[in-house]
Amino acid sequence: MDILADPQETEVNVDGNTPQGALFISVKNIGGNAATFNGVALPPGEAKSYSFVGKGYKSLPYVVNGSTLRILYIL
Repeated sequence: MDILADPQETEVNVDGNTPQGALFISVKNIGGNAATFNGVALPPGEAKSYSFVGKGYKSLPYVVNGSTLRILYIL
């Protein structure tokens, strides 16, 4: 693991997963339909984050359902 954090920010419109080992994750639904992130509904305009908890997160799945998600994660 590098000594410096490597933040990655992307917009996605296809289903996928965050990378395993992320230290922080933030997601916002910037589209027009409800999406699902980590099994939880994320209505349009809503955001949520997963703060640093002392170890990396497992890979978290998302389903865009015709929407667009802006995802920031730090490895």
